[in-house]
Formats: sequence, structure tokens, C-alpha cells
Amino acid sequence: MARIPNADQAIVEDRKITHYLLSSNHPAGRPKATFFHRIGFRQSNWRRLRGVLLEHAHSGTVMSITDTRFGKKYTVEGPLRSPRAQAPLVRSIWFIRIGEAAPRLVTAYPVPEQTHD
Repeated sequence: MARIPNADQAIVEDRKITHYLLSSNHPAGRPKATFFHRIGFRQSNWRRLRGVLLEHAHSGTVMSITDTRFGKKYTVEGPLRSPRAQAPLVRSIWFIRIGEAAPRLVTAYPVPEQTHD
């Protein structure tokens, strides 16, 4: 099972949580904020979301690695502990820039439901 390299050095910028993932006003973040609010995360406990996303970097499974001209993108999936004792399956995207070691959170969202024919 693949893991993100240097997950112990992972970076989740405060603004990524407060102004994006938990922001009902951010055009791209709004659907994510709706999801995270539904499972118990709010602006008032944003540090808790930051903590579980850092755990996700350690415990989630790397589903894909994409090389770009700027570095490597890691797509990670796994359960995410929530304040409501739920553990929905979440996909997080991390990026390690060329010349750097620490992965940085790009985004996180629920894993889309699979439809079976």
C-alpha cells in the first residue's frame, strides 16, 4: 500500500481550511464546505479539520501519482475521522514541489459514489 513520502512533514495552510474547504462563500469551496459542515466541521473548529487531514496524509492510500513540470501530485483516499463519529471516504490531493520534501494539501472532498450497472 503506497503512502505519501514525508507525510510527517505535510503542510495544511490555515487559509486552505478557513477560506476554502470551510467557506460557504468560495465558488469552488462551497460544495466542499457543505460536505464538511454536514459531517461536523465548522469555522469554529477548523483546526480539528486541519488535524484529521494531516492524519489522512499518513493513513490514506495513494491511489495515483502524477508527474508535472512543477512536481508530483498525490491522490489519496481513505476514511476521515469526523466530529460526528462518522468516517466518510475522502479523497485528498497533495503536491510536492520540485526541490521540496514536504507535501502540501491542495484540496479534499468526498470520494464520488460509484455507480454500478
